[in-house]
Amino acid sequence: MGRDLSALFDPVSVAVVGASDDPAKYGHAIAAQAIRANGRRPVHLVNRRGGTVLGRTVAPSLSAIGEPVDLAVVSVPAVGFEDAVDEALRCGARAIVAITAGFAETGDAGRIRQHAVAERVRAAGAVMVGPNCLGIADNTTDLFLASDTFTPGGVALLSQSGNLALELQLRFRPHGLGFSRFVSLGNQADVTLVDLLADCARHEGTHAIAVYAEDFADGRAFAEAAADAGKPVVLLTAGRGDASARSAQSHTGALTTSADVVTAACRDAGVELVATPRELTVALAALSGTRRAAGRRVAVLTDGGGHGVVAADAAEAAGLTVPELPEQTRQRLRAGLWEQSAVANPVDLAGMGEQDPGSYAETVAALLAAEEVDAVLMTGYFGGYAAADAGLGGGGTVLADGEQAAARLIAARHRATTKPLVVQSMYPQSPSCRTLAAAGIPVFTATEDAARALATTAPGAPRTGVSPLPRPAPPLRESGYLETRRALEEAGLAFPAAREIHDEPELLAAAEEFTGPYVLKALHLLHKSDAGGVALGLAGPDELLAAFREMHARLGASSYSVEAMADLTDGIELIVGVNRDPRFGPVAMVGLGGVLAEALHDVAFTLAPVPADRALQLLRGLRTAALLDGVRGKPPVDVAAAAAAVETITAFAAAHPEIAEIEVNPLLVRPDGVLALDSRAVLA
Repeated sequence: MGRDLSALFDPVSVAVVGASDDPAKYGHAIAAQAIRANGRRPVHLVNRRGGTVLGRTVAPSLSAIGEPVDLAVVSVPAVGFEDAVDEALRCGARAIVAITAGFAETGDAGRIRQHAVAERVRAAGAVMVGPNCLGIADNTTDLFLASDTFTPGGVALLSQSGNLALELQLRFRPHGLGFSRFVSLGNQADVTLVDLLADCARHEGTHAIAVYAEDFADGRAFAEAAADAGKPVVLLTAGRGDASARSAQSHTGALTTSADVVTAACRDAGVELVATPRELTVALAALSGTRRAAGRRVAVLTDGGGHGVVAADAAEAAGLTVPELPEQTRQRLRAGLWEQSAVANPVDLAGMGEQDPGSYAETVAALLAAEEVDAVLMTGYFGGYAAADAGLGGGGTVLADGEQAAARLIAARHRATTKPLVVQSMYPQSPSCRTLAAAGIPVFTATEDAARALATTAPGAPRTGVSPLPRPAPPLRESGYLETRRALEEAGLAFPAAREIHDEPELLAAAEEFTGPYVLKALHLLHKSDAGGVALGLAGPDELLAAFREMHARLGASSYSVEAMADLTDGIELIVGVNRDPRFGPVAMVGLGGVLAEALHDVAFTLAPVPADRALQLLRGLRTAALLDGVRGKPPVDVAAAAAAVETITAFAAAHPEIAEIEVNPLLVRPDGVLALDSRAVLA
């Protein structure tokens, strides 16, 4: 069930420690908000100087209140923070909101102080948000302990930025969105993002959860909590660049950026990932209702060709399709439109909206009823006539009444179906568009926002959840090529026959153990091919010996591996690797491999371990997936065996937390199975 945060969001009583009459101090803003709900629960103001704050008598200390305090907001200078927390715990506080800054964000000394306070809070059976946070609010319980007022609604916002909350407040209003809860995360010394996400998932007043996070701490736990939330989770995060890949030593590490990891975790957990506050608002507006598209086929409706073409491009850029409508649907549309109207998709009324605004409603109804349409995007001038009539600057007033009547009809048609409808209008604040918005139809100013909203309601990549980590296996002590190879073989991965050799007699003895052609590899090189440490297709012992002499003279490696050359005919080379992310743990990469792995960059990511069925989805999702089924006369390869190999490799890596990077490249997939041709590992 997670931690009990009831005292944090619905306390019996509240005390604001550090309440002040000075508007420049945060204790003033918190106190002013807290007393707004004085009828819901006792609210006590505390200032060590006593006197009055905001016209109310204050207590010089928590102890002086004379009764237990359930939740204490601590907004005092850092020098007095520990004493204030300790007194709150002595007075029975079950929850603390720590506004005070100057802890982990300042360095090691502050981190040690912060850890000690959090330990005392947990030992007392209490919970603490912060320190270095900006407060919390819960509109469903009239708890107002942040500096600003938040419009009530169904969105819980968990944020590492206070100013972002203020921006979202402004962006939410045109869409009728509001907040159930707001929590400023602060340093997360005790209560974490994961704790809050799990609690908001259980909260009846919360219908969607918005998260702004710069540091996930335990990103894997976040993904697991989001996957189990049962409610839409929308994430805006920063710092998704590729800096983490700069020090990587394997192809897997070099190809895995922070953005890849976060994207993979969100996809696995079913989290909607966005890049800006505007995009976050668009996603929440689309998800605020219960409508979800059955597919990604969109019909575009406009009364101007330009808007229609732009909207069609925006829809396709958002990953949707704008298919040509079949003749049967076109005939139904023509029956209600005039001759110059275009009905292929986009559907262009071609000026008929000016003659008969009701044509919008009838066309919307026909498109929503079409079996080959999953959602409708209406774009352009609709709303302009009523806007002019209302003095908002449209193009005419004669048709305003007809347009508003059409808006009511569109709302009725919308209620009669389960398919999503979104609108882009040049006049989103017009009475007609407000009628649509009041009926639950999202209305946007920007075409790309309308397309993004529809994409949010459409089915995406399969939501797989997060596979649990296996129990740690005995750690690897050596990560050389042969040691890694032997460990993977023991886990069930097949390799060609191989022998380690150090000199010419050992090389010739190895050549007698299995027939050619042979492969010779110089060991103790992480990237053997790049260093010229691999010789392929050596037909017999003579060629093998000549290659050894040349390679040894050039590289002087201490040992080499003589291996049976695999039959590459009809095979496809893949790369399978796992990179251990400091926040999300083991992250798997699957893609087209060989020496061109980094150049081709046809790879997919997911959290490890990867079950075979999930691995099959990743392989089928590659850009070059058609190669797996055979092209230009080649037979299909054993994709099921490849998926099983992915499961073996990723499960092995997940069970070895001491491995920072591991990869098998190439993994040769043939019509009759798979064979690992090379492997490498890097210990943490």
